[in-house]
Amino acid sequence: MNKKDLIGKIALDARLTRAQATRALDAFVEGIRAGLSRGDRVTISGFGSFGVLHRKARRVRNPTNGSAIEIAARRVPRFAPGNELKSAVQQDDRDGHPVGQNGIGADRR
Repeated sequence: MNKKDLIGKIALDARLTRAQATRALDAFVEGIRAGLSRGDRVTISGFGSFGVLHRKARRVRNPTNGSAIEIAARRVPRFAPGNELKSAVQQDDRDGHPVGQNGIGADRR
């Protein structure tokens, strides 16, 4: 499912026009982006939490020539799924087959 598909689903389920659904989704994403840029944790009950992970600076080796490379400290976004989302993903499809990537039964790929 991509952004266009998600907008169509929101429009259908919430009885909105595609333009209204697009604005709603864009506002949702911008709200999460703004919260994370301030360093806040954004929690959506039953869905999950978005947060910022602080990675320390570190020194690594280039596998090609063995030289040391310094990687700067940085902040990266992180998503932790909630229990309800985890349970929904683990549910079997209607035929009793485990659901795999992209909603396709794991044994039917």
